[in-house]
Amino acid sequence: MISNTKILCILILLSLSLNTIHVLAGDSDKKDSDEKDKDSDSDQKDKDSGSDSKEDSDEKKDSDESELFLISCGSPEEVTDSEGRKWAPDSKFLACSDNASTAKADSIDPTIPSEEPYGSARIFNTTSSYNLSVTTKKRLWIRLHFYPFSNDCLNQTRAYFSVVANEFTLLNNFSAATTAEALTEAYVVKEFSLTPVTSGKLNITITPSQQPENAIAFLNGIEVIPMPDIFKTTPLVGFVDQTIEVQNSSVQTMYRLNVGGNFIPPTEDSEGGGNRTWHEDSGYLIGAPATKFGITGEANGNVTIKYPGDVPEYIAPLAVYNTGRSMGPSPNVNLNTNLTWHFDVDVNFTYVVRLHFCDFELEMANQRVFDIFLNNHTAQQGADVIGWAGSLAHGHGSSGQGIPVYKDYAIYVNDRNNGIEQVWVALHPNERTKPEYYDSLLNGLEVFKINDTCGNLGGQNPVPVRHCYSNEFLTKKGDDENSS
Repeated sequence: MISNTKILCILILLSLSLNTIHVLAGDSDKKDSDEKDKDSDSDQKDKDSGSDSKEDSDEKKDSDESELFLISCGSPEEVTDSEGRKWAPDSKFLACSDNASTAKADSIDPTIPSEEPYGSARIFNTTSSYNLSVTTKKRLWIRLHFYPFSNDCLNQTRAYFSVVANEFTLLNNFSAATTAEALTEAYVVKEFSLTPVTSGKLNITITPSQQPENAIAFLNGIEVIPMPDIFKTTPLVGFVDQTIEVQNSSVQTMYRLNVGGNFIPPTEDSEGGGNRTWHEDSGYLIGAPATKFGITGEANGNVTIKYPGDVPEYIAPLAVYNTGRSMGPSPNVNLNTNLTWHFDVDVNFTYVVRLHFCDFELEMANQRVFDIFLNNHTAQQGADVIGWAGSLAHGHGSSGQGIPVYKDYAIYVNDRNNGIEQVWVALHPNERTKPEYYDSLLNGLEVFKINDTCGNLGGQNPVPVRHCYSNEFLTKKGDDENSS
């Protein structure tokens, strides 16, 4: 039998256990109560801070602007460009100017949009660096400006050099004169998006190449602008279930086109976009002369372009989504052709192709459905812009008409043609879904090069043998100008 003493011990232990459980429950109730009070306080703070949201936004904008650098290389004083932007002299950022000199252009080509910062240049005979203090944790746009003029101070036949930003090689054995000639342009702008600088220091190092003998380097201008993280994990076309984490890479902007629309200068880029330039797309279209241009359209006054929550305005300006290029009204012609763009690129790199869409003509899903191809690989089957946009437009009470959408696709380009390759983007009507119209549509297009495993973005200098615009395009453009 169990003794009375043992029974008493068991009762004491049980009582202590119950008290312990009660105390824990009491603490939990108090915690819940505290959390409710905290949530109530938080809600009140949110209400109190609501009126200050615009001030916070303005402070954030001011902070970004304080991190913006516009540097005029070789200029002895601050200069103002044609857009009213002020460029600081580069001497305050240059680590050492002992082996550097300056040059002034004798004249400015009339096609150059502004004399500043292209009127002056900093020339380097040995490795030199610009040191910038950067506190922002955002990605950075870096633009390098080159005007390859020649005079007694600057000999372009010797100007071959590399540019490195922290651990990333931006340019390698670069010739601005060769590049400008190949592009049939008087000046060159190289644009890069750098991953956040965690060290707080951005060093841009310029080094003359080993060849030719006594090679030099030069720069006309540098832009450094904080930017939002516009990149994300992207499917790799041609590979099953493989993706690229583009947000963890630095990239070079290869092409940025306003498809079916006009040239968009930096001053007309969307707020927060970082003063990007958008070019016309006509010179990159290929195909039969009668069909390759398709038709262009523009949103009429009855359609208002509305950005959904998943597409911030800084992704692309309104002017990109207000215009577009489609194939035309003939289904028989469209089913036997593609709407195709092609771009010269460097080999052995992965590229991100960003396509911007906004259907301002149709209203319902399955009215216009098409397939997307990159270098003859299927990137997307059954692309339905209205269908995509409709899933984003519930907050606007819209069917998807006038709602911007963008899609990213990655493609690896290997060396199959002695260092010269292209990225082809082709759109073709989708027959399987039996849409109302056999047609395709595109509003904007960007091509970005991703750094390789060595942190390199530098490619070969282009060969100046072909013009950006085809003879058919120039003839058509001339006819249009004459008719107007």
